[in-house]
Amino acid sequence: MDKEELYEDIEDTLGASQKYFGLSWSKFFIMVFMVVGVGIYLGLLLYGSNSVEVLLGLQEYEVYLQDETLRLKNENAELQREYFELKEISAQ
Repeated sequence: MDKEELYEDIEDTLGASQKYFGLSWSKFFIMVFMVVGVGIYLGLLLYGSNSVEVLLGLQEYEVYLQDETLRLKNENAELQREYFELKEISAQ
């Protein structure tokens, strides 16, 4: 028997996962489940209820609220000035 015949005999005894991936079936399924698990985890991280999208949306909303607070403070100051001017005029 030469080397090629031995290699052919070894290849015939190997399962499909060992032949193509170099892993036994149990290790192959463990790797598949790990890859699927990491994929699900990353999907939830990017698109779930505690995701990056939600974080960015909340940061944008925070900036909007800060701008709205500043606008309302300025409007309030203007209205107070007008109120005190009217109060001064009515006191005379």
